[in-house]
Amino acid sequence: MSSRLRRFRSVLVAGAGALLLTAVAAAAPLIAAVYGTGPQQTFADDLDAYGMPYGVAGGVSTVHWLGLEPGLGRDLLIQIVYGMRTSLAVAGPAVLLATLLGTVIGGLAGILGGWVDALLTWVTDVAIALPMLLCAIAVIRPLELAFYGPRDAVPGWFRMVTLIGLFTVLGWTGVARLVRTQVRALRERDFVTAAVALGARPGRILGREVLPHLGPPIVAGASLLLPMFTSAGAALSFLGLGVLEPTPDLGRTIQRSLGYLQTDPAYVLFPGLALVCMVFVFTALGESVRRACDPGPGR
Repeated sequence: MSSRLRRFRSVLVAGAGALLLTAVAAAAPLIAAVYGTGPQQTFADDLDAYGMPYGVAGGVSTVHWLGLEPGLGRDLLIQIVYGMRTSLAVAGPAVLLATLLGTVIGGLAGILGGWVDALLTWVTDVAIALPMLLCAIAVIRPLELAFYGPRDAVPGWFRMVTLIGLFTVLGWTGVARLVRTQVRALRERDFVTAAVALGARPGRILGREVLPHLGPPIVAGASLLLPMFTSAGAALSFLGLGVLEPTPDLGRTIQRSLGYLQTDPAYVLFPGLALVCMVFVFTALGESVRRACDPGPGR
């Protein structure tokens, strides 16, 4: 697959951009230490009587490079960097789990065939028809009420685990369909029919003979999940159903900034650009990897 990836310069460019964003998000504590400001640190003295930052563009200065949050006085750059970290902390594990689940379901459907294939294909089709955001909106609060009372404070880790679980349950279908198609094609190859003739069990055939050939479609399917989960997480936070305070989050920052569109447009501009850049770069990477892994003519 490496020789195929080298044919597409866009993979290298998008990969470099994704690596840079991931490195920035992962190094958020280091950036905060060098910058000299923490995510919960406030600068009330830099706000006027109405809670607005002094200066231009929301208080942009040599001390606060992207200004301050109106009303709260937190440094906006640190909020954005930690918000990117939060987005990847939710989307990353969800991508891995959804890819694993989709690979298992698609592989079993393709290798077993018959009624198992029909049942798993039907389950996949039903799951594809479920809108992710609407299902998440319908499930998150009732699920929390099942474990915590209406007056109890829900821990931040519980909401993050809930989001990861929902994205996993609702996001595996694309990988499953890709894997099933590839397994059905490989099932007719000589090395698979030979293993069947020797009496190998389906699980052994799938793990030993078929799975090593599924790298490209699995990588292609997984790479398209990251921007989808990133944008979905931000959308849920925008609606008040995402990651909870005090954990920084881009979607929640954008939602709060809408109240300052006229008085401080920079407040919505900077986190909005950060979210757009993340989704754009990860989408470009996913599309580039998908094209690179496409076994079509001339590839």
